[in-house]
Amino acid sequence: MTTQDELRPTLTTESGAPVADNQNTETAGIGGPALLQDQLLFEKLAHFNRERIPERVVHARGAGAYGTFTVTADVTPWTRAAFLSEVGKQTETFLRFSTVAGNLGAADAVRDPRGFALKFYTEEGNYDLVGNNTPVFFIKDAIKFPDFIHTQKRDPYSGSQEADNVWDFWGLSPESTHQVTWLFGDRGIPATYRHLNGYGSHTYQWQNEAGEHFWVKYHFKTDQGIENLTQAEANALAGEDPDSHQRDLREAIERGEFPTWTVQVQIMPAADAATYRFNPFDLTKVWPHEDYPPIEIGTLELNRNPDNIFAEVEQSIFSPAHFVPGIGPSPDKMLQGRLFAYADAHRYRVGINADHLPVNRPHATEARTNSRDGHLYDGRHGRQKNYEPNSFGGPVQTGRPLWSAVPVSGPTGNHEAPSHAEDDDFVQAGNLYRLMDDGEKQRLIENLSGFIAKVSADRDDIVERAIENFRRADADYGRRLENAVRELRKQK
Repeated sequence: MTTQDELRPTLTTESGAPVADNQNTETAGIGGPALLQDQLLFEKLAHFNRERIPERVVHARGAGAYGTFTVTADVTPWTRAAFLSEVGKQTETFLRFSTVAGNLGAADAVRDPRGFALKFYTEEGNYDLVGNNTPVFFIKDAIKFPDFIHTQKRDPYSGSQEADNVWDFWGLSPESTHQVTWLFGDRGIPATYRHLNGYGSHTYQWQNEAGEHFWVKYHFKTDQGIENLTQAEANALAGEDPDSHQRDLREAIERGEFPTWTVQVQIMPAADAATYRFNPFDLTKVWPHEDYPPIEIGTLELNRNPDNIFAEVEQSIFSPAHFVPGIGPSPDKMLQGRLFAYADAHRYRVGINADHLPVNRPHATEARTNSRDGHLYDGRHGRQKNYEPNSFGGPVQTGRPLWSAVPVSGPTGNHEAPSHAEDDDFVQAGNLYRLMDDGEKQRLIENLSGFIAKVSADRDDIVERAIENFRRADADYGRRLENAVRELRKQK
């Protein structure tokens, strides 16, 4: 008997070759890093990066400020990064906040994750930590990112964001349930950029002088306290002052009220990863604090506004591939894709020499490369040779890797993540719901139901799939949401 899927056309690459797996990046063994030979991954990400010009494809709407990171605890047992080498050491930083889905002219006060992209101008080069105000994300594999963002952006026919698209994707992607619960909860619309937490979100590697490595997660806890807007408050503010968050940050720094964040890390011994109760490299999950308690390591202060928004905020570039000695990536498949995608997006959007702009180039050292020419090249290298090795005194390699090697094994292929005892798309979403008080739960239900009810009247299947994911997270969660959506759809 022929199934409905067998009647559908085959998904292909841009060259027309059939796609065998559009859900899992090809990796070096189960749980290993992504392979360069996965051309579907790179084709999708490269095409996605070039779909909009000149603003960012995502995180287009943002504001930024310079500041200082100060080390407050000894972390040398875990990392040899020079900017973390001693208590009291200070490093210049630049932090860009942003919304994700809106365009450059969108309002600040909207329900959307907030980007938290932080550049450390260290003496060993720039280190970029590219995170959000949520510790998790909607998907766990970068190959799905272009598809996800297409659902958040304007529909190619209607020119508007469509609830059908959003909930169709989320309903068919159960892994999104945790982040969706965050997004539609009270923290979904921060009151200002100063009153939100930041997270590195991904798992990263730290390596100490002895060559031992550890897995880490970053947390930036606002010292101003968490403050959020209700949907009604946000709707009013977005109409009255679309630039509310940008204005608040700028004016606070102008008044000398410098916002600060307490910086913490969770540290996992490398050996724990293989047997931890769920995949520690899964971006849709947090590490419970009872398993790995946060350790305070520093303070971040923002204390100087940019002089020119275009030159310093819009032309700022961040890439999670910008590491320094003692810090490196993990096998997180979302992170692996971002290592390529972010730098590639900036090469296209700003130009191949974007790293030469003042906001982007190293401040505590200098870049010494053999790259030359291209758009906006300033001729800074003069007559220097542009190859290595050379016998003319050019820069040479150190021979010491920035981070530790990670063993991999198994056949190449499009693998799902390795299985762990508690790998589940719903447990942590349910735990988050059960942590909420009655008022928080009621607002969550109202926010979710109001959006789900906008799905087209003839697409009850989309509604049912969406609600089922929340029901699997928590029975009460699903029941209350189903009742609320039913009542709203009756009124349509």
